[in-house]
Amino acid sequence: MAAGKGTRMGAAGEGLPKVMVPTLGRPMVDWVVEACREAGISRIILVVGHLASLLRAAYADQSDVECVLQEPQLGTGHAVDQARPVLERLDAATPVVVLGGDGPLIRAATIKALVKEHIAHGAAATMATSVIPDPTGYGRIVRDANGNFSAIVEHKDASEAQRTIREVNPSYYCFRNDDLLRELSRVDNKNANGEYYLVDVLTLLRAAGRPVQVVSAVPPEDVLSINTPEQLAEVESILGRREAAPSARSHA
Repeated sequence: MAAGKGTRMGAAGEGLPKVMVPTLGRPMVDWVVEACREAGISRIILVVGHLASLLRAAYADQSDVECVLQEPQLGTGHAVDQARPVLERLDAATPVVVLGGDGPLIRAATIKALVKEHIAHGAAATMATSVIPDPTGYGRIVRDANGNFSAIVEHKDASEAQRTIREVNPSYYCFRNDDLLRELSRVDNKNANGEYYLVDVLTLLRAAGRPVQVVSAVPPEDVLSINTPEQLAEVESILGRREAAPSARSHA
């Protein structure tokens, strides 16, 4: 998903879509695309919106990358649904990985672990989660007594007990293609922001009795996305250390 404006990026993001902001010398989305390729994903769909022409031009000569337009931008579920014409041409059981384009710290090893877990359990959907020291502001992963996925509870909606949960949702997903397309068509925008949320697909799948898996596979360091110039500097520092030791980048 790469349609956002990045309005808090200051001078670094001036005249650019958020995911095209240079991050250690490359557009931040390039790090995500590279991780997907390293993980063996052969077809990459970029959902573009703000200044879409810049993203289209950047990937025009890359045959494994296709851009689809999200206009207007009505939430994460709406973003993924813009890829429906492409996804409908794929087999029903095809694993579809959904990621944010503004998380350049993602590792190929994490994507591989996500897809492996998804296939091994014949899941309708699988989330890769992270356990972090300070989960403030993140959606919490609630599990049942058997350790299975129960719900994602946003920080502002969480009870005091739920706020002690340190397992969070950094938005790394894998879906069975037909389950994703079916439930996306059922997601509504009856919420305070009037948007269509991808996490609602997980709720609908669980309500329908479809298997939803959770794998804690995201290193805490990788959860940081970029919304401010300060976060950009922090991410660039981490990427710089990884580039100095290349083997560290693709292995958790």
